[in-house]
Amino acid sequence: MTYVLAYDIGTTGVKTCLFALGQAVSLVESASQGYGLTILPDGGAEQDPEDWWSTMAATTRAIFEKTDVPPAQVAGLSFCSQMQGLVLVDQTGAPVRPAMSYMDQRAKAELKAGIAHGVQIAGANVGKLLTSLRLTGAVSSSVKDPLWKYKWVEAHEPEVFRRVWKWLDVKEYLILRCTGRAVMTPDSAYATFLYDTRKGHEGWSPKLCRMFGVNPAHLPEICPATEAVGGLTAQAAADLGLAPGIPVFGGGGDAALIGVGAGATRVGDTHIYCGTSGWVTTVTDRQMVDVTAMIAAIVGAQPGRYNYFAEMETAGKCLEWVKDHLALDEIGIYLQKQNVAESQEAIYTSLYDYLSDAIRDVPPGSGGVIFTPWLHGNRCPFEDPHAAGMFFNIRLETGKTELIHAVIEGTCYHLRWMLECQDRKLHTSDPIRFVGGGALSPVTCQRLADITGRKIEVVAHPQNVGAVGAAAVIAVGLGLIPSLDTVRDFIPVAAAYKPDPAKTKAYAPYFTVFKRLYRDNRKSFRLLGGAEEN
Repeated sequence: MTYVLAYDIGTTGVKTCLFALGQAVSLVESASQGYGLTILPDGGAEQDPEDWWSTMAATTRAIFEKTDVPPAQVAGLSFCSQMQGLVLVDQTGAPVRPAMSYMDQRAKAELKAGIAHGVQIAGANVGKLLTSLRLTGAVSSSVKDPLWKYKWVEAHEPEVFRRVWKWLDVKEYLILRCTGRAVMTPDSAYATFLYDTRKGHEGWSPKLCRMFGVNPAHLPEICPATEAVGGLTAQAAADLGLAPGIPVFGGGGDAALIGVGAGATRVGDTHIYCGTSGWVTTVTDRQMVDVTAMIAAIVGAQPGRYNYFAEMETAGKCLEWVKDHLALDEIGIYLQKQNVAESQEAIYTSLYDYLSDAIRDVPPGSGGVIFTPWLHGNRCPFEDPHAAGMFFNIRLETGKTELIHAVIEGTCYHLRWMLECQDRKLHTSDPIRFVGGGALSPVTCQRLADITGRKIEVVAHPQNVGAVGAAAVIAVGLGLIPSLDTVRDFIPVAAAYKPDPAKTKAYAPYFTVFKRLYRDNRKSFRLLGGAEEN
């Protein structure tokens, strides 16, 4: 049996998983630990990279305290991580400032100066839009994109910026910490919107660097997801409690590897993820973009494959909001005397158990209430940092169970909206693999089936699929799985949910109203969000 370690580096914590590779990718043991996310009043969102490393070390040691597998038997390690962060390091590999999260929204002026000026299409300068589309198949048009974070640091922290050696993403920083090598996998490189994806041109684009004023010396070497970057250094091994020299593989970002862990790797396979954020992704063998709906076919973990990717900022995070503000204050969710606020893992166990018991019988439409899951702005099918959550159509008879149920439905409505936007460009699959913490709830799974009208398949341990994807990358790198195309054979379905046609029909008018709510309230969102009304 071959054992590997996979680190899932999320927005609010790390989950470390020990897998056995054989007939299937089998979870042996796991450990998780949270860390902070600092939200600043100017729209900033930052993390301390040292927190990622210290929680990696703590969870790695915790695993080997709980299992008989000795650390010396680990044959490789890799990462699945949050993406579109900005980690700027100096020549010693030390961060020059806190990491900027994908959620950071400070670079509005840099976005406007860089691309949102002159004659525009979908909010982007026509000349720069066409150049970006030709070279990358997409365009950096969101204030949250790392390109504009980079430009923000250059403009606002020039002394810090002068110390920069390399521009890294989250897992790339951890790879550097493990091996001493500064590299970036193609999916992370693509997320900078400076990566030329044309056949025969794959790599950093000098033209885009010039166009956006990026120093190409800041960009690291590119390596494949399944490649061994290097061995674990003596210092890193001592920190983690592992043996020096263990091969460290490139891995991937969550947008690339969660689909791998879901077993959705063939062209035409669609998966839906519901974690802190949420998305709908369909595998394609060609690049495509829908600039009006903010969807692009992004580079995946497999050479020649792309993930047609539609993202929402807050999905499972909405349920966490429910925990904090609708459930615990009065209802008091305690199972086996454990407060669900005590751990991140409990959010996806005790709270979902509660949901199954308390809201499973709420009828479609939650008594007429509709919730919009835009608690931190939104990306697709509209880009608007001012979009916000709301409960629409509350009446005297509306109770807390209807409100909580409406949050689940609202998230599913938005996922259906993104699914329909994808269907304009390609054929999404039926069935759909559903993964992430949200897939632990049978209630959510059934509501998603009923609202989308699609069969929903769930794999074992759906909250660990990012780590499963990282383990699969190692397995391919070690020659234990032929290719990522065949990973589905190693990841079986654990449960399936069929849509109820009557409920799908009942949801139709609610879905229609849901889609109107942004259009009807866009100007109000901007006014209350501090933006000038157009």
